[in-house]
Amino acid sequence: MKLVNIDYIPGQEFDVLGMVKGNVVQSKNLGKDIGAGFKTLVGGELKGYTEMLQEARQIATKRMVDEAESLGADAVVNVKFASSAIMQGAAEVIAYGTAVKFK
Repeated sequence: MKLVNIDYIPGQEFDVLGMVKGNVVQSKNLGKDIGAGFKTLVGGELKGYTEMLQEARQIATKRMVDEAESLGADAVVNVKFASSAIMQGAAEVIAYGTAVKFK
């Protein structure tokens, strides 16, 4: 499955199948959450949260691709990611784009 974050694939004609998306709400365990709380006092990267969001993006992307494959898509164009904090220590990540079938 080809994924691109532009709205076309150079030299490729396709039919639009529709929007596809995948999302996940992810959290860290209490120990990591407490450690991150202390880290905010001194500053710096919250590595546990960085890892959490990387994993969440992978899961959301997989779910988006699964939805595109169920439509018979060859690619997803204009892929975007969005995230939002749900509560302390948890975030939602969504991946979305337009599923297309090559001509």
